[in-house]
Amino acid sequence: MAGRRSATATRPPGRPKPLRVRRDDEVIVIAGKDKGKRGRILRTEPKRARVFVEGLNMLKRHTRPTPQGGQGGVIEREGPIHASNVMLIDPDDGRPTRVGVEHEEGKRYRVARRSGKRLD
Repeated sequence: MAGRRSATATRPPGRPKPLRVRRDDEVIVIAGKDKGKRGRILRTEPKRARVFVEGLNMLKRHTRPTPQGGQGGVIEREGPIHASNVMLIDPDDGRPTRVGVEHEEGKRYRVARRSGKRLD
């Protein structure tokens, strides 16, 4: 195993690994109860490696009325999905693709592996 570097060799411990998907990316779910469904990422939680996809993994929250005028009832909202369970949709052909990273002039660019097209 000579030459292999540990995962913490380039990243300090406790710092999350950067997600390959970002807000407003179109993704498809590849595992879980919503497998095969597509949606747009609403927000990400890099520390927990979770993403919230529009209309997927819906959770029901039962709330009771509050004296300040809050109405009670059942509220549906999106729940988190692990980032490893979603795959980016290639903007060229609409099929799932892996995401690579290219470095140029000190900047980091995401690249669709299927088409080779830059995403940023």
